[in-house]
Amino acid sequence: MRKTLKKCIVPVHSVSGAAFILAIFGILSRVLGLLRDRILAAQFGAGDVLDVYYASFRIPDFLYSLLIVGVLSAAFIPIFTEISKKDGDQDAWNFSSRIITIFVVCMATISAVCFIFMPVLSELIAPGFHAEKLDMVTVFTRIMFLSPIFLGASALFGGMLLSRKSFLAYAAAPLLYNVGIIIGAVVFVRWFGVVGLAWGVVFGALLHSVLQFFAVRQQGFRFSFSRRSIFFDNRIKKVFFLMGPQALAASASQINFIVTTAFASMLSAGSLAVYTFANNLQSIPLALFGISFGVAAFPKLSSLAVDNNRKEFASTLIKTTRRILYFVVPVSILLILLRAQIVRVVLGSGGFNWNDTVLTFQVLGIVSISLFAQSLLPLLARAFYSLQDTKTPFFIALFSQLCNIILARLFLNYWQIYGLAFAFTVSSIVNFVLLFFFLRRKIGAIGQDGLRVFLLKLIMASIVSAFAAQAVKMSLGNVTDLDTFFEVFIQLVASGSVGIVVFVVMSAFFHIEEFQELKEKLFIRVFGRSQAVSVPERGEIE
Repeated sequence: MRKTLKKCIVPVHSVSGAAFILAIFGILSRVLGLLRDRILAAQFGAGDVLDVYYASFRIPDFLYSLLIVGVLSAAFIPIFTEISKKDGDQDAWNFSSRIITIFVVCMATISAVCFIFMPVLSELIAPGFHAEKLDMVTVFTRIMFLSPIFLGASALFGGMLLSRKSFLAYAAAPLLYNVGIIIGAVVFVRWFGVVGLAWGVVFGALLHSVLQFFAVRQQGFRFSFSRRSIFFDNRIKKVFFLMGPQALAASASQINFIVTTAFASMLSAGSLAVYTFANNLQSIPLALFGISFGVAAFPKLSSLAVDNNRKEFASTLIKTTRRILYFVVPVSILLILLRAQIVRVVLGSGGFNWNDTVLTFQVLGIVSISLFAQSLLPLLARAFYSLQDTKTPFFIALFSQLCNIILARLFLNYWQIYGLAFAFTVSSIVNFVLLFFFLRRKIGAIGQDGLRVFLLKLIMASIVSAFAAQAVKMSLGNVTDLDTFFEVFIQLVASGSVGIVVFVVMSAFFHIEEFQELKEKLFIRVFGRSQAVSVPERGEIE
């Protein structure tokens, strides 16, 4: 066990290497996530139980975002990195202990208050639910209030690991979270009834925190408590100062989810489940590429910001942007083209009927349009946080979420559940455009000329691959009835595989540098030595 944990804390200094680790474990986690959604869809369908289940996440997620996301992404990692460099590891560990003490106590206290007033809160987040569903939301949510306490501590443990460029345990923790939820759906539901779903969430959060706790202990962390130092440490005050705007931005995002939940509760039963299933499916490439590269680049960007190396900061930012887009653009196009097949293969079983399937894949197609923007948001926001600017992304996020709420209210009357998806897509693109514009003003030119040429090549390669995938999909649709799981699965795999192969060929044809770098890295991993590439290297991000 100890040897395994030691392997989990080996530092990774390359952004690409770190992103590779995060992506691999992200794939495994998302596979488990698909299995989780398939089990939930098969057992309960898109109906009342899953509406209640997903609505019950709203308040706990809001508390987690308010108290943890802001401190972790905007304040903790940059300050922890700075303390480690200037004052040594022990001082950084002591600082971490104080932060953990403050935020776990705050989370537990606020959760206890919300526990008491949950019947009132249930009516606010799901006003369209009937009385029985509201009672179920109250019960589910009261149980789930334990999860943000565990996940909050785990997030801070993960922040320490990220600051020390130790990514493995951090990347593996979500696997255990999904394992806990699956156990809840398969085992706990048999023992406790449908509330077993809520206990599964708590169990997954506990597993998530335990893994990262033991990993950070292997790094040398030992919890220490000093009540006096908590109140007199100027660095703690700095954390609160920096986290304020980002905490408000994160909570604004969660408020937006709460409003979306409220709107969906006014529609037909199962609408919230449909919207959540679609969002989960499109979030797979978002997590694999957007979040993985954004998280992996954050320590590097923070370090460069501390050193005031703006040139390398901009270079790292644009290279990471290109790498994210290289994966996300073709994947999002294939996701839109093959959305019906994806939903049928992943969710189409048991209680998940044809009407549920149609609604889900149509919503999936709409939200996937903005996938490129969603995938760049984590990186762009972290670029601001690395520069210790939390106000700009806060106001941009606030404006974008306000747009989402207004558009959702306008579109809801005309397009029902599709209106929520359109509002989400438009607001995500607005958020991206504003972040990019203001970041460019802050750090100057970030290689837009090279980015334009890259985007032109990428779009052309993606379009050709899309035509190839569509041709295969239509050909197979003409020769089979597509009535069975196996027939739909073959159509999905064949069309997707042809699309990917054609995209790879076109990447080589257009000499897209990101393809050449990827080919070089894969060759080294397989054969252990470098391979000559035809395109000049732009430099490795370390």
